[in-house]
Amino acid sequence: MFSNLLGQRAALIIAHPGHELRVYGWLIKAQPYVFILADGSGHAGRSRLNTTTGILRDLGGKPGGIYGRLTDAEIYAAIIERDLDLFVALTEELAEDLVRHQTEYVVGDAMEGYNPAHDICRTITNAAVEIANQTASRRIRNFDILLTGRLNTAAEVSRGTVRIDLEDDVMARKLQAAREYLEIIDDVNRTIEREGVGALKTEVLRPVLNTDNGNGFFQQTPYYEQYGEQQVAAGYYQRVIRYRDHFLPLADGLQQYVACRGRR
Repeated sequence: MFSNLLGQRAALIIAHPGHELRVYGWLIKAQPYVFILADGSGHAGRSRLNTTTGILRDLGGKPGGIYGRLTDAEIYAAIIERDLDLFVALTEELAEDLVRHQTEYVVGDAMEGYNPAHDICRTITNAAVEIANQTASRRIRNFDILLTGRLNTAAEVSRGTVRIDLEDDVMARKLQAAREYLEIIDDVNRTIEREGVGALKTEVLRPVLNTDNGNGFFQQTPYYEQYGEQQVAAGYYQRVIRYRDHFLPLADGLQQYVACRGRR
């Protein structure tokens, strides 16, 4: 139950601006520090960070130290180049902030195979929480949110899942904010068409029980490989991000880093 989390210090860790809309009602109650890896600029190079900043200002969210640090092009290039040093540095900085803010639980993007930036964000989040838990005064709880999955089935995943049913006025504000977020209006419309407006009234935080994002996590080719091939064919990008060639070495490298760090 969400009442068990009320009053606890929270952090939201997301890959892109706009993801906060998935937990709009939770943001109002939790007023977390918000960490964002990339600016959401896409191949067009137009950041959407300012729109998210306005939403957070209205809801009481507080920008964290990592806040649109990278462009989308930079984060995709870092994944392709398997720049483990960059992601280790981001993980360490995030862990330090979690400890400094005395964070008691985090909420962040789920691992879904839809976008590599989303998945690397989940990998960094898991690693940062593990590092922070090595020194934090109390263990930090770890939750994820689905961005492309159907939220009306997420509550059935496991024990410890937190459901937040929005009141009508909050739901109206959430829907208005989503429809006014012009940079992602196509995504908003697709989500509403796929799930229905009613599904947006329930926000779901899932406890992260498996932090091993490495070999075998995806049994099938992730969607982002197929989409990447289309983007390369259209001339937007030069190379396709592959799960086994690019993402997996980073996920394994971060996991090994955390394990070695814990043995120091």
